[in-house]
Amino acid sequence: MKRVYLITTATCLVIMAILLGVFRVLNLSGGKDSVKVGFIYDNDESTPYTYNFSIAKDAVEKKYGERAEILTRSNVLDDEMEEPLRELADQGCDIIFFNGYSEFVRRLAPEYPNTEFCQTSFMDMSNQSVPENYHTFKGEAYQGRYVSGIAAGMKIRQMITQEIISEDQAIVGFVAAFPTPEVISGYTAFLLGVRSIVPQAVMHVCYTNTWSSYAQEKSAAERLIDKGCVVISQHTDTIGPAIACEEAFEKKKEVYFIGYNQSMSEVAPSSSLVTSRICWELYVTEAVDAVMANRKIEKIVTGRIHGTDVSAGFEKGWVEMLDLNQQAAAPGTEAAMKKAIDQFKRGNGDFVFKGNYTGVDPDDPSDKIDLKNGYKENEKTSYPLFHYILTDIITIEQ
Repeated sequence: MKRVYLITTATCLVIMAILLGVFRVLNLSGGKDSVKVGFIYDNDESTPYTYNFSIAKDAVEKKYGERAEILTRSNVLDDEMEEPLRELADQGCDIIFFNGYSEFVRRLAPEYPNTEFCQTSFMDMSNQSVPENYHTFKGEAYQGRYVSGIAAGMKIRQMITQEIISEDQAIVGFVAAFPTPEVISGYTAFLLGVRSIVPQAVMHVCYTNTWSSYAQEKSAAERLIDKGCVVISQHTDTIGPAIACEEAFEKKKEVYFIGYNQSMSEVAPSSSLVTSRICWELYVTEAVDAVMANRKIEKIVTGRIHGTDVSAGFEKGWVEMLDLNQQAAAPGTEAAMKKAIDQFKRGNGDFVFKGNYTGVDPDDPSDKIDLKNGYKENEKTSYPLFHYILTDIITIEQ
């Protein structure tokens, strides 16, 4: 018994020495015991985009508990950014996250070198000079859009087979905020996903020229429904388009909805097919990890690194699909979606923007693209750059 006791004591001393060494290493590395985190939202959590982004705040709270002090500011317009941003930085935030489109964040960052500023990307940073403490990030949304399009295409094919619609009625609609590359890239990927199942499908796009207006978004969706669209999706911030589709169902008109950012299964239980979302929480929690460990964010975050800009897709869990409506979805939809997702997870997204298509830049008609050899999205930046309107198959509604 005495021999066993001595061995056990020796083992305990060794373990204590190792733990002490680890503690000293962590202490010397400047790791933090606590962190102050700021979140600035361009809207409030009643809108799908901001709600989806706020999940990242919840993830930080869950992971760090009392070790993380979290400060939030909501409904901050881009041109009103300076005051809340300075306020959070002056209150000692170690890191601040912002989901809006203000360039002021980048300009302000050098004034607060002890704060990391992390903004969802809103422009191409690959040729921009940025401060070391300014970071951008975004999930590769085109992947989820494409998979959403597959779900829509499966439903449209079923509707054709059941003679609910004819082949020339394979029309999808898209409620879009602005004709930015981010929006154009997303709705193009969505249509190409549809056409991977229904090659004759076409799309009508209606711009609202605002990110968040329930009335305008709902009205735009209603106009698209009147144009004969049988599936509607959106890149805007409210539930208006989903409600328009659900109301069409209540009038005995089959119009299905594809969501973005937040599941619409509760507000549109009959019409909602599936939703894709960017999982902001993965970047946000890892960025906070980096600050806690006094490490460079891009050394900790797992994704496609472009300087201080990071992106990723299904392969890292940065994009996911929500709530496939099994009662409404066509048979085989889940398997078809999974096949495409598996391709993305293998790092192959080259098949999306590829085919016998040509496109034109809406701002410069002389700028054209031929997709026979394909186009690779998010190759050098987290911000989507595909900005061409595909000829003959996409119509912009005025």
